[in-house]
Amino acid sequence: MSFEKYHGAGNDFILVDNRTNIFPKQQKVIANCCHRKNGIGADGLILIEKHMDFDFEMLYYNADGMMGSMCGNGGRCAVIFSRDLRLIRHSAILMAFDGLHTAEIKGNVVKLSMGSVANIEVLDNAYIMNTGSPHYVTFKDSLDHIDVIEEGRNIRYNPSYRENGINVNFVSIDSAGLNIRTYERGVEDETLSCGTGTVAAAIAASIKLNHSSLNQEYLVHALGGDITVYFKKVSPISFTDVFIEGPTQKVYSGVVDL
Repeated sequence: MSFEKYHGAGNDFILVDNRTNIFPKQQKVIANCCHRKNGIGADGLILIEKHMDFDFEMLYYNADGMMGSMCGNGGRCAVIFSRDLRLIRHSAILMAFDGLHTAEIKGNVVKLSMGSVANIEVLDNAYIMNTGSPHYVTFKDSLDHIDVIEEGRNIRYNPSYRENGINVNFVSIDSAGLNIRTYERGVEDETLSCGTGTVAAAIAASIKLNHSSLNQEYLVHALGGDITVYFKKVSPISFTDVFIEGPTQKVYSGVVDL
């Protein structure tokens, strides 16, 4: 089976052209492919499939082999992969788990539309929302000495979230923007970046800082690179016209026995 490896701000994915439906969509197969020691190794696997009405459909699977919800960095990588397949050129309209997305391409930088965000739960120092995937955002003075895996796992497996899981984002604010570290469900580990997590971090910061302007932009620094988040704040806890923008990179091509 031929595949390509891409990453977006350090969030890495296996991408497969599945327009002929040759890939076996079995949890064990996908988990084995994503395994860091016994397989190719990745945060997730993405299948590119035909769609009757749009440029393509993206199917995203977590590293545990389970079908995932929307993955922002994975979506950006899927767009560049589809360009490399010559399905698109400078823009795309694609279908994903959470609905329709649009994308603009400049070189290897992709600006991808995300869904509107509302129904945000605000706690003492936590913000819970769905930005295509469920996220729990908590703010810290510094991220340097946080045990992301232990603290993230404790929140992710809290009885309130255990059944469906939740991604946990630790965020700090400084003059250069937002800093983020993320524990991802499905991967069950810290990842170098998370696209939907950067959206959640930016929205949580907008609420926390009580920013009231309509059009807002945040630069989010993850361990794997920077992502810019754009949105319109139409009410104190309602956001539309959400986009993420950042670089992608093809790592290598390969063939694997399934």
